[in-house]
Amino acid sequence: MRKKLRVAAYALCVRDGQVLLARWRGAGGMPEWSLPGGGMEHGEDPHDTVLREVEEETGYRIEATGLLGVDSRRHTVPGRFGRTVDHHGVRLLYEGRITGGELRNEIGGSTDMADWHDLATVPALPRVPLVDTGLRLWRERPPAGRAPDVHN
Repeated sequence: MRKKLRVAAYALCVRDGQVLLARWRGAGGMPEWSLPGGGMEHGEDPHDTVLREVEEETGYRIEATGLLGVDSRRHTVPGRFGRTVDHHGVRLLYEGRITGGELRNEIGGSTDMADWHDLATVPALPRVPLVDTGLRLWRERPPAGRAPDVHN
């Protein structure tokens, strides 16, 4: 079985009762809302990753005002040539504050739309579990930066 580790950084930006989300096409091709962010490049600091990814996906420049937590997820996925992949994703979640830029959609990237959503409407959105993880970390602020049953 092939093993794959992916480290990524995401931002939770909340302002005036709304959260900033980016829409991407999931593995099945169905669009789902996610937190803006993405994978680290080799040699890149996670803090720099979240700043770069948010600007790429939303047009906004942000200040990372704090580290909300770390989410670690492992699952098995089908790989090429019928080979199974043991995928381990480590995701750093930052709280972000908009400091500049203008909202725009990413062109030619992993997302196709960025928008603000009322916090109360998020449960009705088609979204990846990372959105709920980020919101829970933001609301609860667990001292260890981990909500034990966040994936349940």
